[in-house]
Amino acid sequence: MIVLLVNDHLLKQAWPGFVTGKLSDVAGLVVAPALLALVFWRRADLAAILLVGVLFTLVKTTETGAEAASHVWTLVAGPSRVLADPTDLLALPALALAWWVRRRSLTVSSSQRWRIILTMPLAVLAVAATSAAPPPPSAVAVEVKDGRITVHNRHADSTWVSEDRGATWAESTDPTAQDRSGDALSEQSPPADLGEEDRPGQTDACVPYQGTRCYRVVPGRMAVEQSDDGGKTWGPSWELSGDDRERLTRRYDDASGLRSMALAVQGWRGGHVVVVANGLDGIVIRDEAGTWRRLGWPGHDAASPTVDLSPEIYMAVFLAACFLFGAAGAGLRRNHRLYLGFATAACLSFLAVANSEHFADPGGDLAMIVRLLGVLTIPVGIVVCIALLVTGRARPAPVAVAVLGAPLVYLGVYTPFHGWAAGTPGPYWVAVVLAVLLTAMVLLAALALIRKDARQASSPADDPPWAS
Repeated sequence: MIVLLVNDHLLKQAWPGFVTGKLSDVAGLVVAPALLALVFWRRADLAAILLVGVLFTLVKTTETGAEAASHVWTLVAGPSRVLADPTDLLALPALALAWWVRRRSLTVSSSQRWRIILTMPLAVLAVAATSAAPPPPSAVAVEVKDGRITVHNRHADSTWVSEDRGATWAESTDPTAQDRSGDALSEQSPPADLGEEDRPGQTDACVPYQGTRCYRVVPGRMAVEQSDDGGKTWGPSWELSGDDRERLTRRYDDASGLRSMALAVQGWRGGHVVVVANGLDGIVIRDEAGTWRRLGWPGHDAASPTVDLSPEIYMAVFLAACFLFGAAGAGLRRNHRLYLGFATAACLSFLAVANSEHFADPGGDLAMIVRLLGVLTIPVGIVVCIALLVTGRARPAPVAVAVLGAPLVYLGVYTPFHGWAAGTPGPYWVAVVLAVLLTAMVLLAALALIRKDARQASSPADDPPWAS
């Protein structure tokens, strides 16, 4: 635990790198199996170690696993991000050390074991500290020279270059590329040191051979205006839609980079193209036909951050849990009120923990207290409800409907928003309507099955619900 606390909260911030990152993984793999084994009904050391190894491998080798781990740590310790990194698998041999430590604990007295139980959660919370992600690329300047269009990235030495009027793009990592282009920028813009973040690129330009047509970026917005009278009057030419901006806002933590930064025009006697450095969104281009297209980061779209759907995921889990408890509880023969109380406490605790990051002070004492209470209340509520279902002789049919229907409720709520994050459907309200309709279909089908089972259970061939 001392290694975790010192490394994750001090050394990682002072000397981020390979050694401190791997030391955190090793310490976490030693701690996690022992904690997991404590929650089993019987000692299951080998099972705990194998389960930790499998989960660690999934988290470090798949984006889905890393995203799921991020949500779990966010619930426990506030906003967190876990990154997939296959090189972290080098720490897996630490599980052998965990096995050795766990076997030695067999000789520890019971009083000392209680100390382990009390201190173990602190060690696990210490693992929640994750490495900071590198800053995302940001297109800040565009230049046109000798038939070449170059878009410069603020947070890296790379540039994106097109030599066919924006039809195709190639990333250049040549460190001298910026120096060469810096000798003389576009003939349309004054020289600027692109290495200085406070020196913006050109924000307006006119079409060569057609001086009356000009373009300019709109300050503070992802938008471009055009003028057909040499800049005397301006009108809208392109603007990011509200839903697209919402997606970008959820994708990036820093909304200040969500604006058009600079533009350049490449013209010839037969037409022209406009290329916009669109900050975090990458590149936007107006082609020869006059159509605007968001290119993003050519060749790097798969590596860009995903849209944050945490609110929708939490709501899907909450509704699925309510369905699970409600449908299963419909088959109880007794202990209805006690079951309802614990089920409600578990669901509301999850909802409170999920929304603790929206408190006035997400990292304050109140948010931390809510998370800790939720960590205790949720598993207790689940365990008690399961016990009541067994002792209350719940009918099998409603329990089966609950177990099979809860994942369908989750998918019914989450799937439309997952599509919205990818752009289909476009408007957010359409995703809301689809989620409501899909969830309602599952609820109606479950209600019909439960009512049918209740009628059969009340028939003379079966015991009445109030029996026993």
